[in-house]
Amino acid sequence: MFATLHPAVVHFPIALLLVGSAAALLYLYGPRRAELLVLAWVMLFLGWLGSAAAILTGLLAQSGLPPQAPYRGVLNRHIGSGMALAVVYAILLYQGWLSRARATSAGSGKKSRRAPRPSQLLDDPRARLWVTLLLVAGMLLAAASGWNGGRLVYEWGVNVK
Repeated sequence: MFATLHPAVVHFPIALLLVGSAAALLYLYGPRRAELLVLAWVMLFLGWLGSAAAILTGLLAQSGLPPQAPYRGVLNRHIGSGMALAVVYAILLYQGWLSRARATSAGSGKKSRRAPRPSQLLDDPRARLWVTLLLVAGMLLAAASGWNGGRLVYEWGVNVK
């Protein structure tokens, strides 16, 4: 069951994370449009949730595979890059949440009719470099995980019925 569920789930987080990362990078280095900011955070969050589902179904699907299979190295790289991908985007989302929470709590003492726009992680010039590195690392990990997953299916025929 999980062997068929995993391939159906993996494409969504890959697409969502890549689009979210591209939108964030475009926001960082291109026009600072509010639409890009919303697109980036929504896609990254949904992609991260999807990656959790992909990891869970993948781990369950691989549990029935022989431990000494010749493709075990490719499988381990696939699992490792998928786990690293989830960690990289979790760090990014957590830092974005912290940045927004700090700005919201700092601005709550002001008395104005219109609430100030909370500072975003992507608006912080001090965070620009490391956020860029996390986004690029996440995109590379998505490519590596997808590549190794494709190798498992098309070269080794893993879980292909």
